[in-house]
This record gives sequence, C-alpha cells and structure tokens, in this order.
Amino acid sequence: MSVRQSLLAILDRGVCYGSQLRAEYERRTGASVNVGQVYTTLERLERDGLVAGAGVDDEARVLWRPTAAGRAEARAWLTTASLAEGRDDVALKIALAVTLPGADVDAILSVQRAAVRAALDASDAEVADADAVPAAIVRAARKARLEADLRWLDEVARLTAAAVPFGLSEERPRRGRPARSTV
Repeated sequence: MSVRQSLLAILDRGVCYGSQLRAEYERRTGASVNVGQVYTTLERLERDGLVAGAGVDDEARVLWRPTAAGRAEARAWLTTASLAEGRDDVALKIALAVTLPGADVDAILSVQRAAVRAALDASDAEVADADAVPAAIVRAARKARLEADLRWLDEVARLTAAAVPFGLSEERPRRGRPARSTV
C-alpha cells in the first residue's frame, strides 16, 4: 500500500504531526511503518505541494495539513482500483478506508471488483497458442488469482458492512519531530 496516499488520507481527517500519523496508520491498518519513513514521506509530500506546515503544537511538534491537491490525490487513490498492487496492499487500502468518515467503501469495492472482472475478461479473450504451454500455464495462474480476488472481494464486502469509521485519536504519541530552528 502506498504510505504516501495513506498519510494524505489520514491528514484529510485533520492536522497531525509525524509520530501521530504513524500511530494513526498503525491503528487504522494494523500494519507498521517506520517513523523515519513517515517524516521522509512528509518532506516529499511538502516538496510536491501536497501537504503544508500547519504550525506547531504546544510541545513544538510540526503539524501538517493536506493542500487542496493533497486532498484530491488522497480521494482519487481511495476510489481508483489497482491490479498492480498485491492483494495485501488492496486489503490495507480498504482497511484504512473503512476507518475514514466519508469514504465510500462500497464504491471502492465496486471499482476494484470491476477492474478485476475486466482483467478476467481480457484473460479469457486471449487466444491460446497451441505450442505455448508455458504461456497457458501463466494465463491459468493469472485467471485463478483473479477469480480468487473476486471471491475475496465478496468476503470483504460482507466484513465491511459492520465497519464503523472513526476520527483521529485523542491520545497523542509523546514523540514527534520538533519545529526547525529559524536561527
């Protein structure tokens, strides 16, 4: 899963500092991320105009907020299917989405399902070369994975029906990168 887009999606819920973003990511996905990766990603997002500083908190930790472009990228990522990502990456994306108020999880699943069906249809439409047993083996494996993905998405739809989105945690991690000195 893209940590970049995940952080943007979390920031869309409210301003956060780096260690807080890390804690929110782990709370929402169950996956871990290195705090150094969070800060490096924030610096790249700032460079790309997707986040901006939002001042400092009472403990001098730098706060971040998404720009309009950052909000648009996060929302586009949530609603775009991906067959290039592995199933675990798609699972983490959906797990994050079910925690975000306003995320249309049914639409996310629908778009992903449509992309899998389209890939399956394309796989079925491929003309088999009689002398290409290795290619047929690869096609069969791809088709089996895509069919499994459809069954998995059906199960995910059942599981997400009971999901309840939630806001940012009131509990703040004690660590955080302090504001840079301007001296």
